[in-house]
Amino acid sequence: MGILEKIAEVEREIARTQKNKATEYHLGLLKAKLARYRQQLLDPVAKQSKGEGFDVMKSGDARVALVGFPSVGKSTFLGRVTKTKSEVASYEFTTLTCIPGVLEYKGANVQILDLPGIIEGASQGKGRGRQVIAVARTADVIIMMLDAVKGDVQRELLEKELDTMGIRLNKNKPNIYFKQKKGGGVSFTSTVTLTKCSEKLVQLILHEYKIFNAEVLFRDDCTTDEFIDVLCGNRIYLKCLYCYNKIDQIAIEEVDRLSHQPHSVVISCEMNLNLDYLVEILWYYLGLVTVYTKKRGCRPDFVDGIILRRGCTVEHVCHSIHRSIIDVFKYALVWGTSTKYSPQRVGLTHCLNHDDVIQIIKK
Repeated sequence: MGILEKIAEVEREIARTQKNKATEYHLGLLKAKLARYRQQLLDPVAKQSKGEGFDVMKSGDARVALVGFPSVGKSTFLGRVTKTKSEVASYEFTTLTCIPGVLEYKGANVQILDLPGIIEGASQGKGRGRQVIAVARTADVIIMMLDAVKGDVQRELLEKELDTMGIRLNKNKPNIYFKQKKGGGVSFTSTVTLTKCSEKLVQLILHEYKIFNAEVLFRDDCTTDEFIDVLCGNRIYLKCLYCYNKIDQIAIEEVDRLSHQPHSVVISCEMNLNLDYLVEILWYYLGLVTVYTKKRGCRPDFVDGIILRRGCTVEHVCHSIHRSIIDVFKYALVWGTSTKYSPQRVGLTHCLNHDDVIQIIKK
């Protein structure tokens, strides 16, 4: 029996098992077995020779991947927001390789990857889907391009395919500490009351993975699936923006319903509707900030800003200018929303906001 048949058998067993207190240990073991089989299925992808994937060299300040079924408007969107012209046609699978483009916004260069359309069963390798999804794992944000005419059907299918490949969308990393040891058995502790998992279930899952000596600490009330994700260790947690295209072909009530769903934006690439709002939301999801520098006795340089991540400090600014500045750093003067008054004298640990101006004083 091959791995795909084993996966299908475990999935059927999970589907026909009732969910209650009596079956939670059985279900937990089945989920652990399913995750192990899927891991074995993904291993050949990592061992493939170079040049088989769609990946391109990473450039710019951030990377965004366009994921979706064929003929939903990914190439049209790339052509609208960047200067790159990707081939557009009325038939499926027009794009056969990864087409990169650069979005210039608020002084930042955001690399957008137009990936080939993926189909149902992509996580098992259909339509070279595993290579496509492997490129999506390297992105900072995923834009899931959906056809508004088909409602939520495409969204559910794509979420399932990405989840199978170890990509968790709009979820935080489970707050679980896990470390394998050489001896001493399984040490289990939790700082909160667990309602979705138990010590016995954790030990059963560890035994399924042939782990008999480990230290486990639950800092949150996490589920069995989240603990299995921590065990596997190769899960990627990405922000995802669900983008419903072709809203000019559906009723206004349906547009209103789709736009009020979490993490969702409605657009029409053909009629150029709402694209500016999508780019603005994308900037927020990327978590980028622009910081401007100022020389003593001169006006701030508002032409070439420094692009950093949200939550950056003065130390990050020093490193981005030159790594030797830290050694001669005395203090910094900051103008902007991160200070109580302008200018404020700050140290290396001061957090900066978007559009702040900084002047570094050396020893």
